[in-house]
Amino acid sequence: MSAETIVRFDQVFFEHSINKPILEEVSFSIRRGSKFTLMGQNGAGKSTIFSLITGEKKPEEGIINVMNGVTIALSRQVIPRADLELTVREFFEKCFAKKVYDIDVKIDDILEVVNLKGHEKVHDRIIKTFSGGQQARLLLASALIQSPDLLLLDEPTNNLDKAGIAHLTEFLRNYKKTVIVISHDAEFLNAFTEGVFYLDIHTRKVEQYVGNYFNVVKDIKARIERENMKNAQLEKTIQAKKDQANVFAHKGGRLRLVARRMRELAEDLEEDIVDVRKEDKAIRPFIIPAQQDMIGEIINISAYTTLNPKTHKIVKHKAHISLNKNQHLLLKGPNGIGKSTLLESLASGHAEGTNIKEGIRIGYYRQDFSTLNFDHTVYESLASAMAIGGERLDEERMRSIAASFQITGEFIRTKIGSLSEGQKGLVAFARLVMEKPGLLILDEPTNHINFRHLPVIAKALDEYKGAMILVSHVQEFVDQIRIDEILDLEK
Repeated sequence: MSAETIVRFDQVFFEHSINKPILEEVSFSIRRGSKFTLMGQNGAGKSTIFSLITGEKKPEEGIINVMNGVTIALSRQVIPRADLELTVREFFEKCFAKKVYDIDVKIDDILEVVNLKGHEKVHDRIIKTFSGGQQARLLLASALIQSPDLLLLDEPTNNLDKAGIAHLTEFLRNYKKTVIVISHDAEFLNAFTEGVFYLDIHTRKVEQYVGNYFNVVKDIKARIERENMKNAQLEKTIQAKKDQANVFAHKGGRLRLVARRMRELAEDLEEDIVDVRKEDKAIRPFIIPAQQDMIGEIINISAYTTLNPKTHKIVKHKAHISLNKNQHLLLKGPNGIGKSTLLESLASGHAEGTNIKEGIRIGYYRQDFSTLNFDHTVYESLASAMAIGGERLDEERMRSIAASFQITGEFIRTKIGSLSEGQKGLVAFARLVMEKPGLLILDEPTNHINFRHLPVIAKALDEYKGAMILVSHVQEFVDQIRIDEILDLEK
C-alpha cells in the first residue's frame, strides 16, 4: 500500500501563452508517503507544476491522474494580496470547503505546530499586521491545518528565522504523508528529502532521482560530465565521417556511393548525441554603483521601536548608530520583532529617531517586492529605475545590465506581475544597479533567489561603497558580506 502512486503525469504539455511552453512531454509519478524536492531554475515552471497537481491549471496535452480521494494542500510562496485584509480566522476558514465549527481550537493547535502561539486575540488579527516571517508561518499553517494526503510547499523557509526552519524541519521529518517541496535551501532539504524531481528549463522535462539530496546533486553532476564526454567522442567520430565523405565525393564514380553512406552514418551518429541538461547558470558578477559626491554622515539612528511578538505591544529603545559611506549595518532579531517595519519606515524617511542626510537616494529591496509596479513591463520598470539614477534612457545599456540578471528576449516585455518570485528578485537587483543609491536597504534579499546566484549577490553587497542596512536570516549569506556594525533588536 505504501508504494502506490497517488499522482501521475503522463506526456504533459503546458504553455503560459502561445509560443511560451513551460512543460513538454513531462512524465513522472509521486508515490504515497514519499518526500521529494522539486528543483529547477528561477522561472522554469516549478510553481506551475504545483498548480497542475492541484487542478488550478489544466494541461494543453497529456494526462494528470490524481488518485481518487487524495486530499491536497498547497502552501504558496506569498499570501495573495486580497487575503491580507482578512482576519486569521477568516484566512483559515477559506482553507475548508465546508464550515468548521471548532475552527478556533484547530487554529490554536496548528499555530503551535508552526511556532506561532501565544499571541493575544490572534483569531481576530488582520493578516497584514503580521511580519513577513509570521505570514510565512501562517501560509504553512493554512496547508497543515487541512492534514492533506499530499502536502505541497513552495519555498517554505523564505522569511523564516533559524528557530522557524528547525521547527519546520522536525515537523516534516515526522509527517507520515506525502510531501513535495520547492526550496533553494540545501541543508534544509537534505534533512528529510528522499529524492529530487528536476525541471530542466531548457528541455522543459522533469528528471526523477532517488536518494539523499546531496548525493542526488552529485549524481546529476557526474551524469552530465559522462554525457559531455560521450558527446565529445561522438562529435569527433561524426566530423571524421563527414571529412571522409567529402574526400570520396570529390573522387567521383562509385566512391560517391561510399560518400553518401558515410554521410548517412554521420547522421545516425548525430541522433545518438544525448540532450545534456544544462546546468543552471549563475547571474554575471555585478556592481551596485553608489551615489556620487556623498560626504560625512549619511544616516543617524538615535531611537527605534520594536514589537513584542507575543503581546503585540510597541517597545521604544535608544540607539547610537551612525553610518557614513562604505559602512554596512546588519539588523538582527526573530520573526515578528519589527525588522521589516523599521526598514520600511527608514526607506520612507518617516522613521522616528532617525535622520537621513538630505539628497541621499535610497535603494530599497523589499521582501514582498511591493516596491515594483506589477502592472509595468520589465522594460518600463528598468527604464524608470534608470531615470531615478539620473540617466537618460539608453536602451543598449539597459539591455546589457538586464542580461547580467538573465533578463533577455521576451522576458523584458513581460509584466512584473506575471513573473515568478525569483524573477521579480532579479529585476529588483537590476533596478538597484541603475538607481545608484547612496543608502541601500535590503530586507531578506535571498528569498526566492536560486542558490547559484547568492554568492554573486553577496559579493556585490560586500563591495558596495554606500551606506547599507541589511536584514537576512541566512547566516551563510551574511558571512560573505562585510558587516561593520550589528543592531540586534532582541537585545
